[in-house]
Amino acid sequence: MVVDAWPQEEGLANILSQCDGNGGGAYNVLKDLALLGAPFPLAGVGRVGDDERGRMILSDCGALGIDSSRVVAEKGVSTSFTEVVTVRSTGKRSFFHHRGANALLGASHLDFERASQRIFYLGYLFLLDGLDAPGPGGAPAARDVLRRARAAGLQTALDCASAAAGQPWEAARPVLCEVDVLFANEVEAGRLCGREIDQVDRRAVEAAARDLVGLGVRGWAIVHYPGGACACSGSGEIVWQGAVRVRPEQVAGAAGAGDALAAGVLLGLHEGWPIGRSLELGVCAAAVSLLHPTCSGGLRPHAACLAFGREQGFVPSP
Repeated sequence: MVVDAWPQEEGLANILSQCDGNGGGAYNVLKDLALLGAPFPLAGVGRVGDDERGRMILSDCGALGIDSSRVVAEKGVSTSFTEVVTVRSTGKRSFFHHRGANALLGASHLDFERASQRIFYLGYLFLLDGLDAPGPGGAPAARDVLRRARAAGLQTALDCASAAAGQPWEAARPVLCEVDVLFANEVEAGRLCGREIDQVDRRAVEAAARDLVGLGVRGWAIVHYPGGACACSGSGEIVWQGAVRVRPEQVAGAAGAGDALAAGVLLGLHEGWPIGRSLELGVCAAAVSLLHPTCSGGLRPHAACLAFGREQGFVPSP
């Protein structure tokens, strides 16, 4: 929902608009890939409740051609959801999250022995209780899941949840050694690295991307921020991509923009594109996602996203 101001406790704010839509990293990225026209099969693994929201998710996946045969509807548990509250004047968002059925997803539910996919995306660390819990060796169970995915020949991608308050971010560091592609906004990157990042400071953003590689990321550490994205490879190569110039009056909502960026980048990497071209699609997908208040309602086929970005122009890389 969009409100006119953020109230103090026991205060009141006016709701200016509201809408329902998809949410969460795995759901958003899968749906975005489908809407971008990804030329490869898409499949999800997860837990939903045996309720109206859960049935809506399964129906939506079916309509988009996403294989949801491993998305299980749990009886007696509600589907996870998040209330996103955006202040119209600032664009800043606050998140109220109900973990619901997501908390039941465990490492044993993820089997890669017969996997035919090329990429396994996990989202979000810190919001999946069963995968955040300590696994073998004391690291989060997500590390073993990612390790098994890599052993099965899949490229692994990971995203975190910056809205997860009070999380011990250093606990996530042992997971990074099993990550081929990491997506992190400037807040998440800073927390993972133990540093504060000025979102417009090139040196800080680049240093964080390099630090993430130093912490174990194998392929690309991608740090995105309002001005664009910086990618650092395992060998230390740095690639920048400026954000699309979207006018303030065009922005209907920012929820899901980071997931749209991830979907664009993953589509490119899956198809063997260079990282620069993949980042361009990522920022263009993020830009068109801003045109609709829901996470994925603005997404278009990837050629149309690229055309929109090139027409609008890009912010110069810092």
